[in-house]
This record gives sequence, C-alpha cells and structure tokens, in this order.
Amino acid sequence: MTATEASRHFSDLLDAVERGESVTIVRGNHPVAEIGPAHRRTGADLRAALEGIAPPDEAFERSISAALTMVTSEVADPWAGA
Repeated sequence: MTATEASRHFSDLLDAVERGESVTIVRGNHPVAEIGPAHRRTGADLRAALEGIAPPDEAFERSISAALTMVTSEVADPWAGA
C-alpha cells in the first residue's frame, strides 16, 4: 500500500490490522513501514521476563526507599538555598 493510500484509507488499514494482517507501506517503490497487530502484554509476560532473576536485595530496597522519600518530600522552594 502506498503512503497516500494509507492516509486516504486509514480506517480500512486499521480494520485490516485488527483482523491480524500486516501491511507494508511503500513510498517511491521502497518499503518505509510495516504496520501489524499490537502484541498484548499480560502479567504472565512480565513473570516470564523476570523468571530466573534474583529478587532485589536489602541495599536495593533501601535505595528505592530513599529515592521515593526524595521525590515525595514536600519542598516549598527547591531553589531557596541556591
């Protein structure tokens, strides 16, 4: 499909992608983009990605806690002492 056709018939393009098709967009007879169905992400995907990775240690937990404290602390004017 040409870029012009894609822009003029974008709704039809999305319908095709929703049906599971992948569409190649060409400009000047060379491909410039491929549009395909989005991959659904789930908690199972995250669990699989993290499988085998050691849980955070205490030092990491302390670092995260300290960072959260800095981000959530209320400072009226952070530039007051500058």
